[in-house]
Amino acid sequence: MHLVLLNEIADALERSLPPREALQLTLQIMSRHLAMKRAAICLTEPDNSEVRIYASLGFSAAEQARGHYAIGEGITGRVIASGRPEIVPDVADDARFLNRTRARNLRKEHTAFICVPIRLDDQVVGALAVDRRVGARETLDDQSRMLTIIAGLLSHTAGQCRAQLTSPAKKKTSEPSDGRIQGFIGQSESMNLVFTRIRQAAPSSATVLLRGESGTGKELAAHAIHEASGRSKNPFISLNCAALPDSLVESELFGHERGAFTGATGVRKGRFELADTGTLFLDEVGELSLAMQAKLLRVIQERSFERLGGMESIQVDVRLIAATNRDLEQMVKDGTFRKDLYYRLNVFPIQLPPLRDRQEDILSLAAYFVKKYSEANGKTGVRLSLSAMEMLQRYRWPGNIRELENVIERAVLLVSEEGLILPLHLPPNLHSAGCPYSEKDGSDAPPAMGSLQQRLDEMERAYIIEALSHFHGHLGQAARALGLTERMMALRMKKYGITYKAFRTSS
Repeated sequence: MHLVLLNEIADALERSLPPREALQLTLQIMSRHLAMKRAAICLTEPDNSEVRIYASLGFSAAEQARGHYAIGEGITGRVIASGRPEIVPDVADDARFLNRTRARNLRKEHTAFICVPIRLDDQVVGALAVDRRVGARETLDDQSRMLTIIAGLLSHTAGQCRAQLTSPAKKKTSEPSDGRIQGFIGQSESMNLVFTRIRQAAPSSATVLLRGESGTGKELAAHAIHEASGRSKNPFISLNCAALPDSLVESELFGHERGAFTGATGVRKGRFELADTGTLFLDEVGELSLAMQAKLLRVIQERSFERLGGMESIQVDVRLIAATNRDLEQMVKDGTFRKDLYYRLNVFPIQLPPLRDRQEDILSLAAYFVKKYSEANGKTGVRLSLSAMEMLQRYRWPGNIRELENVIERAVLLVSEEGLILPLHLPPNLHSAGCPYSEKDGSDAPPAMGSLQQRLDEMERAYIIEALSHFHGHLGQAARALGLTERMMALRMKKYGITYKAFRTSS
């Protein structure tokens, strides 16, 4: 079993994956073979000022964020400082164990903790740590030796990841790490630019205009700007301008007095008033009518307004963030959006890229959603197959991250007890070879379904890839698993342009 585990990890680390994704995939492989509850790969900052969890399995985003230590602090810090493995038979009985992540209930949970150093060129650059059930010392020793071998396999990839890290003192001017900004996940160049723009905008009170297609994360960006600003402890209030008719939008923004209209039985504060000293996020601002645009412009200019049915002028101190997926410049030309309001909103624009322009982030996002919905549905060991990964990366995602999340949630619900997400668990529109929507004409037509034979070929190709991957390119074993002769297997591989050599483990 251990040989199979090591071969799978070696294969994963040799794929053309970004380093962080390769480490995350390594942990997923370990979870299938080892009796472990949680696992983490911790790396030192380049200046050795701190140790942080870089990749994890079984930890929430908040728990992972809390996992940072000084060199020599706690079990993890001691392992990195000494370069020697540590085994804690039961963390509840060891005062050295800090439980910094707060992921374990030390009163109720009896957990063994094994931590081994990750070395690169005779330097300790991190640690590989695993939580498992309390067991015999011999069992823990055996797993410690296995983790030491795994740490050696992933040392080069860990070194690549470590080179991208920055010390806390330099974080303000460097590119952010994955997941450090309000739930965003991604290491693509386009997302690093977004992170940089968010950091630039946050300290000021300037109005920000978030641009991008539906589902690209504009509301997340608004939250990120608020949380990184001096207003973070004050209210964050949002309103979707497309969800309500004009009459209700006005009441929602500015509030109303008792008797202002039928049904107004009391005084109600509007969103501007509720957001005083904080941030107001106006989503889909391009959907406002010209009349509402004029009223919004007045509030932005004067920072005051009157409630509906009221005479008193109310002053507010509000930081405004607006978002739209509309082409406001064209709307200004067409006379459907006020030019003066456009200039008031477009002080600091931030463009959120569509998912098709950040393909290197697709698998990281998919892995996050797999974990999220597996935990929500009480499933363990759910993972993406190679063929499913390939389909996710080939698809053009017209619905962006929101569509990806829905696809993964559906797949997790459909997956069998084996926990392997296959192409058959993905919706029909992902099975077509090309883009489901025309890139050139921007058509809103439904995706092409393809003929039945095309769909069957896609499925057959996926199962062949899965079998070859599982048996590391051994044609005979893969053929037998699929119920084919080697000759039939070879003919089908030729049909789909598949070579067994691509799945062979390097010696």
